[in-house]
Amino acid sequence: MKPKIFFTDLDDTLLNTDKEISSGNRAALAELKKQGHYIAICTGRATGSAVGLAHRLGLDDDHCFLITYNGSHIFEWRSKKLIYTAGLPLDVVRFIFDEGKKFGINVQTYREDAVLVEEDNYDIREYIKIQSIPYLVVEDVTKAVDQLPPKVLAADYRHPERVAEFRRQITPLLEGKADIFLSHIELLEFVPPGVNKGNAVRYLCDYLSIPLENSVAAGDAENDLSMITAAHVGCAMCNGEDGVKEAADYVTVSDCDHDGVAELLHRFILDEQ
Repeated sequence: MKPKIFFTDLDDTLLNTDKEISSGNRAALAELKKQGHYIAICTGRATGSAVGLAHRLGLDDDHCFLITYNGSHIFEWRSKKLIYTAGLPLDVVRFIFDEGKKFGINVQTYREDAVLVEEDNYDIREYIKIQSIPYLVVEDVTKAVDQLPPKVLAADYRHPERVAEFRRQITPLLEGKADIFLSHIELLEFVPPGVNKGNAVRYLCDYLSIPLENSVAAGDAENDLSMITAAHVGCAMCNGEDGVKEAADYVTVSDCDHDGVAELLHRFILDEQ
């Protein structure tokens, strides 16, 4: 049997709307590993947040990988090391923060131990509730980081339309300097050029010597598009965004609250043995 690899988004894909994994999805993932296949969690979350979640989900063994910050980090459980990293130049980080302050939107970045912001506000506190990682308020994030940040995030939970407005304003100013996309209606991501979940799919398949023809991916949002189109079989959750469903090879019948991931795993991997 040739091993396959399953790439999955977390929120509203593998996890339900309560940020939990269903018994059906959990059983399908356990069977996937039992049959010798690989699993890669692909998320915009910070590595620290994803590590804790992977422990809780039981996706923390030699057959599991974490793709975090939308592709800026790839973590291998076998070696307990990052096998790929990318970062935004500090002048680009500084520019995004300055533009965010002028616009009046929360902007944050990351180092290994915490999320970094330059002012405390409602949005960073809401973000931390969901991500379960610490945050620090610092005078200048570019002086507080210990390496090039894997991404910058702009967030507005109460007024998501302002996220779209900020995107329209800043995108032409960062052409060639950062790739920009939504991971949720309230969250705008800034990553190094060429960094995305799709390129992470190709990198990890090459790293494991698994042909792309043996890859399956699942997601629901704009930041999952590159992953869905890179994998041999790209699946969209039926609860996903219209553009994602249009780009997918398969759209689940069941949503993220009703074992949608288990459905596609049985269709494209487990029941094909």
